[in-house]
Amino acid sequence: MADKKKPLLIVISGPSGVGKQTVAAELLKSMPELKVSISATTRKPRVDEKNGVDYFFFDRETFEKKIKEGFFVEYAEVHNNLYGTPIDNIKEAISKSEKLLLVIDIQGGRKIKETFPCETLLFFIEPPSFSTLHERLLKRGSESEDEIKKRLETAKVELSHRNCYDYIVINDDPKQAALEIKNIILREREK
Repeated sequence: MADKKKPLLIVISGPSGVGKQTVAAELLKSMPELKVSISATTRKPRVDEKNGVDYFFFDRETFEKKIKEGFFVEYAEVHNNLYGTPIDNIKEAISKSEKLLLVIDIQGGRKIKETFPCETLLFFIEPPSFSTLHERLLKRGSESEDEIKKRLETAKVELSHRNCYDYIVINDDPKQAALEIKNIILREREK
C-alpha cells in the first residue's frame, strides 16, 4: 500500500465558465486537508476577489519581471492576461508532504504534470454541453460580448485537449463533480 502522506498535486482545469472554482470550493469543504495554491495574474480582480486570497494580482511589468526571476513553475497568456503558478508553493507543499489544489489552465496543468509527474493528478472539468458553457459565461456578467466569444473559441481548443488529462469530470452539479474528484483522489492514494 502506498504512503497516504505522499505529496499530491491536484490540478483542476477546464474552459472558462465551466465552474472550476465552484467545484474546487466544494472539494475543499469535503477535503479540508487540501491546501490551495494561489495563482498570479495580470487580469483585474472581479468584484468579490481579494489579492493574496483568490489570486496574486500583478501589473504586467511586475509579472514579466517575476518570470525572468524564475518565480513561476508555469505561466501562460490567456485572453490577453498573464497567469502563473509560483514555484515556491509547490516546493513547500512537497517538502511538507501536503496535498495542494491547483486551479489552473490546461497549458499550466500539463506543465505541472511534466515537471512533477509522480505527484500530479490532472482533472479536466467539462461542461454538460457547449450551450451550457455559453449560458454560464453570460450569467457571470463579467465579460463583454467580444470577450465571451473569445472564451468560447478558446474553450473549443481546450476541450479538444481533455484526453491529455488523467480524469475527465462533467460539471452538471458542482457538489457531485467534487464528490467524484474526491473519490478518485482517495482511490489514487491507495495505489
